[in-house]
Amino acid sequence: MKCYLAAAIQMTSSPDLEKNLVQAEELIDLAVRRGAELISLPENFSFLGTEEDKITHADAIAEQSEQFLKTMAQRFQVTILGGGFPVPVGSSKVYNTALLIGSSGNELARYHKAHLFDVNLPDGNTYRESETVKAGTELPKVYSSPEFGNLGLSVCYDVRFSELYRHLSQNGADVLFVPAAFTAYTGKDHWQVLLQARAIENTCYVIAPAQTGRHYAMRYTHGHAMIVDPWGVILADAGDTPGVAIAEIDPDRLQQVRQQMPCLEHRVFV
Repeated sequence: MKCYLAAAIQMTSSPDLEKNLVQAEELIDLAVRRGAELISLPENFSFLGTEEDKITHADAIAEQSEQFLKTMAQRFQVTILGGGFPVPVGSSKVYNTALLIGSSGNELARYHKAHLFDVNLPDGNTYRESETVKAGTELPKVYSSPEFGNLGLSVCYDVRFSELYRHLSQNGADVLFVPAAFTAYTGKDHWQVLLQARAIENTCYVIAPAQTGRHYAMRYTHGHAMIVDPWGVILADAGDTPGVAIAEIDPDRLQQVRQQMPCLEHRVFV
């Protein structure tokens, strides 16, 4: 594992697939020009619209999203995480899929979101992800990259379930991806503290690309794509507009924190 720059991209995706991919390409280009070698896109980067439209167009979204990630990785010679897009499974549901693609366009890791967002919020919004999404049934694997360290995948609502990240750290993760479309209502109170908690308790870097702003109707997201270091220090924050959070991932810092706070070695219940 070397010292390198990582990017957490922040988007305001919409129901327009083509427009979203253009926005994503522009932000990937910006991240590359700023020196990023490991780039992550948020959940729903290619489509953020109604559940009905998502299912209707799932085949096209899945095909174009995967091809886009492979094309971008090869064109810019970077490793890219597509933080979440629908992949059809059966006739009426999809997997919410995170896909890690290497610089040659090869698939490195794939994860189907396990924890689905079925919540009634006090602001009047109701979310029933399970109506259209099939939950993944396998814990995410850790991808071991000689350049970027051991990379662990997750998606959005997963961040509230610490056992998933403990699994990743037990399997050697150095970097935890948390791509998200966190709601505006919950994000203001919970987003930052959850990311810091996952970083601190697992002594890992956290890279969290995000959605921000209004997407359609009453769907608003919190923003603040972040990169957090293993001590819980926020290294970069994209604020509340589309853009890129970039920070250095330093293996020496990782080792230093784990020596100072060796909690992974002190676990009693495994």
